[in-house]
Amino acid sequence: MKTNHTFTLGKSVFIICIFMFVSLLSVEVKAATKKYQFNVEVKNVSRLCHAKPIVTVNGRFPGPTVYAREGDRVLINVSNHAQYNMSIHWHGLKQYANGWADGPAYITQCPIQTGNSYVYDFNITGQRGTLWWHAHILWLRATVYGAIVILPKQSVPFPFPRPDGEHVIVFGEWWHADVEAVVKQGNALGLPPNMSDAHTINGKPGPLFPCSEKHTFAMEVEQGKKYLLRIVNAALNDELFFAIAGHNMTVVEIDAVYTKPFTTNALLIAPGQTTNVIVSANQTPGRYFMAVRPFQDVPIPVDNKTATAIFQYKNIPTTVIPTLPILPLPNDTNFALSYNQKLRSLNTPNFPANVPMKVDRNLFFTIGLGKSDCATCLNGTRLSASLNNITFVMPETGLLQAHYFNMKGVFKTDFPDKPPTTFNYTGAPLTANLFTSKGTRLSKIAFNSTVELVIQDTNLLSVESHPFHLHGFNFFVVGTGIGNFDSSKDPAKYNLVDPPERNTVGVPTGGWAAIRFRADNPGVWFFHCHLELHTGWGLKTAFVVENGPEKDQVVRPPPKDLPSC
Repeated sequence: MKTNHTFTLGKSVFIICIFMFVSLLSVEVKAATKKYQFNVEVKNVSRLCHAKPIVTVNGRFPGPTVYAREGDRVLINVSNHAQYNMSIHWHGLKQYANGWADGPAYITQCPIQTGNSYVYDFNITGQRGTLWWHAHILWLRATVYGAIVILPKQSVPFPFPRPDGEHVIVFGEWWHADVEAVVKQGNALGLPPNMSDAHTINGKPGPLFPCSEKHTFAMEVEQGKKYLLRIVNAALNDELFFAIAGHNMTVVEIDAVYTKPFTTNALLIAPGQTTNVIVSANQTPGRYFMAVRPFQDVPIPVDNKTATAIFQYKNIPTTVIPTLPILPLPNDTNFALSYNQKLRSLNTPNFPANVPMKVDRNLFFTIGLGKSDCATCLNGTRLSASLNNITFVMPETGLLQAHYFNMKGVFKTDFPDKPPTTFNYTGAPLTANLFTSKGTRLSKIAFNSTVELVIQDTNLLSVESHPFHLHGFNFFVVGTGIGNFDSSKDPAKYNLVDPPERNTVGVPTGGWAAIRFRADNPGVWFFHCHLELHTGWGLKTAFVVENGPEKDQVVRPPPKDLPSC
């Protein structure tokens, strides 16, 4: 009997110890709450021999990087001390049933007015990697932007060798003049506003520009070590090539989704996209330029100057002149197409590519540039843009509020699944019948249905590459092509095994992109070209995803501090 008692007691102690260990473990891995204060304020900043007041967050340009872990809750209190209304979008975060935290002005919220605050309160669920945040009203994202770094859960490794260090690298654009004044002038004339005067890397144009020796970003590296670069394209209107002199890069992630690694001497990144690369400091110690300049394969004016930063080996004097990388030519379509073809989802048991195989809803959207009447503009017209010949009209209240509270007269859910007219979309340039219809027309999608959307460029005025961003979701880019999409032949060539998963897709010049996603996130989700110029012209719409049957599949009630219009 004594032995049995001892055994029982020992067993009990053992079970208690295990319970305490598991409890401690659960405390250790419990999700944290990260809090940030974003003060939107005007600050004088000098670039290219010229100072001007710009809108910033916390007086910093670019703004602060938001750090969190997968599973964390994040609270960001945005206090607006600038003269403009403000809203901030957390680009690429899915915001499940929580569109109130998504940020696009007049889509999911009314903007934060001067003197007011709003707390963006969201959970980071099932995502890890590099994303970014930016103003989502007017052209204020020219200076109001920054990175989001989501670390994997504790004790969960990267699916690639752990780097020795990491750096955030954010590309942007810089104007001498006040950006909002430049846009107003363009709109008044009915013409595109003046292009930027420089590109920037972490807010700095680099020493190839005047007065920019001190406005140069440099990252120090040690011989033999590997570095993770978290790259964001925050430029307003330019797809960009990026390279590091003498060094290859291994792409391991796009838009916060792991990829099959591949090595390249340059990368292409569209506005709104992010790319993580591993770089080995394996060359002769020295100073090497990192360089960025636009990709544009049609004769449209672009700020084609090269911004630079320095990849600096430790203990090398700054008097050593860096060498420049060889970037693809500005119109190198073949590089752009072949680079994007190399992007593949990792598709492992831990990081599967759950591509929808069956499609419930087929959508076909044509991109068009066009004209609209404007009595005060040159020639009596202004440039506009459309999807399926509809130029989107922004409402005066948030679409998500209108949807949630069933407000009448704010929007219609009659956005067409296909264009009104079939034509040779990418044939000779079309310069007649360029007027579009206007409206706040949305596409309604049944909860949990699978959607295939083919986005087709057209030669209305001109073909052009367009990066399209879908809020609230990732999608799989199952196919792309040049020319007109052929529904009888092209789907047979889709990649349904390991297509790239992302939140922003580059529709190729004079071509098409096919994306698939599952509409499992209820709410109102913006879909727009991420070239700020085209968004302002009306190249946008939104999806209304209906509520699901379960309690956790409906749009949450709005927060008490939601701004009013």
